[in-house]
Amino acid sequence: MIATIQYKSKKLNINLAEPLDISIPLKGSTSNVNAWYIGPPKIEPELMDGKTISVAEGASVNFNTITFNPHAHGTHTETIGHISKELFPINKYLKQFFFLAEVISVAPEKDGDDYVISAKQLQFAIGNKKREAIVIRTLPNMKDKKSKQYSNTNWTYLQEDAVKLLVKKGIKHLLIDLPSVDKEEDGGELLAHKAFWHQNGKRRTSATITEMIYVSNKIDDGLYVLNLQIAPFENDASPSKPILYKVIE
Repeated sequence: MIATIQYKSKKLNINLAEPLDISIPLKGSTSNVNAWYIGPPKIEPELMDGKTISVAEGASVNFNTITFNPHAHGTHTETIGHISKELFPINKYLKQFFFLAEVISVAPEKDGDDYVISAKQLQFAIGNKKREAIVIRTLPNMKDKKSKQYSNTNWTYLQEDAVKLLVKKGIKHLLIDLPSVDKEEDGGELLAHKAFWHQNGKRRTSATITEMIYVSNKIDDGLYVLNLQIAPFENDASPSKPILYKVIE
């Protein structure tokens, strides 16, 4: 099914029958991807009057309660409310859901004891392209990203200047396959988050960061239309399901 999308002065064709899901599904298991020093998510049937509400246990329906943290347990999209005193619910501040996106692959650089993504690398990958969203796939790109236990691993992060470059280029939606755009232990500085949302200047309240995606190696770098789907949570972050559609040239 070919659909035509109007983007500014251009018409873009995409095949709606070929969605490319770059989210990591959440499951109630220790093999679920995890970060930030908490236990795995739980998906368990509710107990009522001593009975387990599960078809397998003789109930007429399945009635599971899910306990998880969106920042720690999988693909999630967040607003400036993640680092502000005020509440900026993702459900209210993400008002559009289709964006022109560029998928890029970046091999992090060594910087002391860390691995980082620099402004120079992003400039090389993006060039002068005009995009609303950027999808960053870090290399090497192994399938264990979908189940990795990230706590105490000092993961790769974006340098502050790299994020400032994205803002300068007009990127409003940043997607990356890491638990955070910032260093795991940075003393609370959150330089990348603050640079992206202009925490100390004019706030970009409609801009979002999506973390813990997984971009299959079968997905080429290049131009896509991004459909950024969220659950309607009144919270700074929500589990999300970003879908890419290759632009048909």
